[in-house]
Amino acid sequence: QVQLVESGGGLVQPGGFLRLSCAASGYNFRVYAMHWYRQAPGKERELVAIISNIPTSTYYQDSVKGRFTISRDNAKNMTYLQMNNLKPEDTAIYYCHQPTMGAWGQGTQVTVSS
Repeated sequence: QVQLVESGGGLVQPGGFLRLSCAASGYNFRVYAMHWYRQAPGKERELVAIISNIPTSTYYQDSVKGRFTISRDNAKNMTYLQMNNLKPEDTAIYYCHQPTMGAWGQGTQVTVSS
């Protein structure tokens, strides 16, 4: 059974940082890319970042370039999203996603507010 479980969300002030984690299980993690999406209230879910399998390459949505970093640890079946210099517009539920498996996590709430 393919499963993705996110953690690490929370409330942070503008300019702060958070590190999201996504634990994968039930498939050969190292073979596939991983995606992070987010969905803000009243808006559609949007792609934030992608990390490929080996050799790793990355993609970022323009609004997070230079502030967010996606990474993975294949030994631990983990994907991470380091989010720095957070802005109120980053407030959303963040999801990890593996498209080939059709798997989504349950999401983790990130709120950026003073």
